[in-house]
Amino acid sequence: MSELTKLKIAEARDALRKGDVTSAELTEACLTAIEGAGALNAFVHKTPEIAREQAAAADARIKSGDAPAMCGIPLGIKDLFCTKGVDSQAASRILQGFKPEYESTITSQLFDAGAVMLGKLNMDEFAMGSSNETSVYGNAVNPWRRGNDEAQLTPGGSSGGSAAAVAADLCLGATGTDTGGSIRQPAAFTGITGIKPTYGRCSRWGVVAFASSLDQAGPMTKDVRDAAIMLQAMCGHDAKDSTSADLAVPDFEAALTGDIKGKKIGIPKEYHMDGMPAEIEALWAEGRAMLKDAGAEIVDISLPHTKYALPTYYVIAPAEASSNLARYDGVRYGHRAQLGQGDGITEMYEKTRAEGFGEEVKRRVMVGTYVLSAGFYDAYYNKARKVRTLIKKDFEDVFAQGVDAILTPTTPSAAFGLGEMKDADPVKMYLNDVFTVTVNLAGLPGVAVPTGVDAQGLPLGLQLIGRPWEEGDLLNTAYALERAAGFVSKPGKWW
Repeated sequence: MSELTKLKIAEARDALRKGDVTSAELTEACLTAIEGAGALNAFVHKTPEIAREQAAAADARIKSGDAPAMCGIPLGIKDLFCTKGVDSQAASRILQGFKPEYESTITSQLFDAGAVMLGKLNMDEFAMGSSNETSVYGNAVNPWRRGNDEAQLTPGGSSGGSAAAVAADLCLGATGTDTGGSIRQPAAFTGITGIKPTYGRCSRWGVVAFASSLDQAGPMTKDVRDAAIMLQAMCGHDAKDSTSADLAVPDFEAALTGDIKGKKIGIPKEYHMDGMPAEIEALWAEGRAMLKDAGAEIVDISLPHTKYALPTYYVIAPAEASSNLARYDGVRYGHRAQLGQGDGITEMYEKTRAEGFGEEVKRRVMVGTYVLSAGFYDAYYNKARKVRTLIKKDFEDVFAQGVDAILTPTTPSAAFGLGEMKDADPVKMYLNDVFTVTVNLAGLPGVAVPTGVDAQGLPLGLQLIGRPWEEGDLLNTAYALERAAGFVSKPGKWW
């Protein structure tokens, strides 16, 4: 049974159609794997009854010959997605006990396609974090280890539970969200593939908001083909989301030819940063060589405003978070603090938010409120919006020169140990997003592909950034890189 969980989505799809396996069998194998993986703390709300019901329906659908690609595929759903009648807490105490009466558009689309929900996945609270250490459920744990060292490592954040579950073969794919790198960084830390599509490609309706102009959902899978298949089911126009693009969804899997001859791949000089580990620099050079060998033309490019990306992001994202999180006040749903005699509504707000939000969320809400305040709005928030426009223009200028994709590292290091950055300056944790935040600020698609391991055997990934709305072309370049890299390493089972 455990072998079934190792299947990729494409393999499982083909096996289901041939009748070699049923969705019920696949689902039971995954449920068994989840029960045996408590040490990873990846699944935080298990839904075996729903999974079995959906698997039975999927099997009937496959038998009838009416089965989309995702039909019968067992998935994990990040706790940020609202799922009807199932706890949807965004890993926060303030939403304890919240069971929505509605389904997010993306989970609706996946379920309409016949996908099976195994349960909800761990994450950083309100998606704020790079290590999955801010969760009310406790840390999610990376299934990888440094050689024989037993120290627990971060699976990255905020989609850490999604990354751990896919890497450990607890599910065949998982949903993630990416505000500043929260799909791509955990994918790189766990040796899987993750794509953040163009802003507006996937509906945000029913996804608990962190920073509305940056958030975008995407799939986390075992390889590029699986990412293409799952992304297809997640995309599409949604009238309930005013930022959703009314564009046709191409066949992403059909775009995977592996032929990138004549494609122009840009290498931004600004991403050669001081203090970058030699292993990351070497991996990047190998990636360039692999794409060149596959027939692509490698060109040096400049993205001059890159150095301002992190400070810009950490003004805009907290500002939007402060506004979005104002709704959590203990009045309508979720946690409400116990009140003392004489306490009024103001005290209820204060106590509820103080008890309900974790330290990192409080920090970002305070920063966001500060930069939006009357005396500092122009000095910080307005200035950050102007710099964001310049960052976006940098990419537009490069693409106007005929560049098809941009190759960069995904992260500045391999996965670090849980607790290693806990007492450090928060800025050190924020530096994990140094290569990924520009993509969100510019609204572009970006994909992380595992391409090697470091000296301690931990996975390392490279990032490809594509033109807006051209996820098919981007995934094809990622497919060529994946084939050239030949990454097949898996974590040794210790949990």
